Amino acid sequence: MKQSLRAKRMAKHHRRLNQASKVNLVSLMDIFTILVFFLLVNSGDVEVLQADKSIKLPASVSQQVPDNNLLVVVSATDVVVGGRSVGKVSELLASTEDKFIPLETELKYQAQKAGPLKEEDQLTGRPVTIMADQKLPYAMLKKIMATCAAAEFRDISLAVTQLEVGADEISVDAAGGG
Repeated sequence: MKQSLRAKRMAKHHRRLNQASKVNLVSLMDIFTILVFFLLVNSGDVEVLQADKSIKLPASVSQQVPDNNLLVVVSATDVVVGGRSVGKVSELLASTEDKFIPLETELKYQAQKAGPLKEEDQLTGRPVTIMADQKLPYAMLKKIMATCAAAEFRDISLAVTQLEVGADEISVDAAGGG
């Protein structure tokens, strides 16, 4: 028996509706591939130190990336090593010695926890980063650095805020090169 055009069209339409729907994953995979490349390109090697709101770091145009090591934070009131308060800034200022004894005690404890120095690290010592306000008096910074050096932490880095260098500016690193 011959079907009319309308019947054929309706049969075709019913067959199409009764089929299981297909998911096209090609475009979804394209989106995820682009997203992965975007995240890989934009994930830099930027290390963000947890800064105290009372500390304003000095600015620098250095391109050298700091290592992740022990952090000594000198806030307006406290001296903190690895997240643990070891003394007050008022005690540090009042001390007449070349070193700050509570800081030295904590650094020696941290060094003991880390184990003995390797032979190639004997000369440079252990790494430490000092995070302090840009208005910290030099005498206090010198005392903190001397204390670190006395406790075998001689590879000293100072935390700074990195500035962007324009194309027409000249970058001068800490060693004095250009």
